[in-house]
Amino acid sequence: MPVCVYFKRLLPRFVYRIIRSGALLMLLTIDIGNTVVTIGVFDGSQLVTTLRVATDTRKLADEYGATLSNLLNLKGTDPKLIDSACLCSVVPPLTITFEHVCRDFFNVEPLIVSAGVRTGLSILYDNPRDIGADRIADAVAALNIYNPPIIIVDLGTASVFDAISEQGEYLGGAIAPGINLAADSLFFNTSQLRRVELAAPNTAIGRNTITALQSGLVLGHADLVSGLVNRFKLELGQEAKVIGTGGLVNVIASEAPIFDTINQNLTLLGLNLIFHLNQRTRTSEGDHERTANR
Repeated sequence: MPVCVYFKRLLPRFVYRIIRSGALLMLLTIDIGNTVVTIGVFDGSQLVTTLRVATDTRKLADEYGATLSNLLNLKGTDPKLIDSACLCSVVPPLTITFEHVCRDFFNVEPLIVSAGVRTGLSILYDNPRDIGADRIADAVAALNIYNPPIIIVDLGTASVFDAISEQGEYLGGAIAPGINLAADSLFFNTSQLRRVELAAPNTAIGRNTITALQSGLVLGHADLVSGLVNRFKLELGQEAKVIGTGGLVNVIASEAPIFDTINQNLTLLGLNLIFHLNQRTRTSEGDHERTANR
């Protein structure tokens, strides 16, 4: 690349960073799920922009980068103002893709939430490395916002339940197939059943194939969620606060009135907290090192 073009590309970001010197970081958070990639931009502790794109392992970094840059501009957030990034992923091939997106399109090195990253969370799981990074981010955010004990219900591709004790310890949880996964299984593995809208029927007894499928999928899943939450409460205590999140939580919430609150940005909020915790740790370690070298 010619030197003049290189400096032309760097100058706007350089100018923006001078303007923002002393201001809070503008952080790009990325939650890579099995179905949807959820993006959030934070200015300090404030979530200023959210957007969602489909998960597609066939897409290249350039495709995702161009899409995110354009969408951020359309939402009124200048990509040049982003000076840090934090991501969690349950889709390993896309982890690498979004690392390249952060470096090539936003000129930042992302913090990837994985084993070894500080979270401030006490984990009592048999093997902490087995826990999905999104579940950790959810737990960190929930503990920061709500008083334990807490039950987190994340309804997406899978229906994931997480339990946090009264002492703020991450205990573990349960994982069940999500509604869409169950619907796809019926559609692909049977000859006469079809796709249906994921909406609750008026009655549990379906009078045709469509309402019978809706009853089994939506009402059946609502009872699965209610049943597991009630079992968790028997172990955690009836005062446990139930937090709903995930793309399908609103489908279930109307049929299973078990949620104390719904927070669709829980994972993004957790990523923001984890990033700043690690930033403070690095700053503290740097100060100690400079003091020791004097």
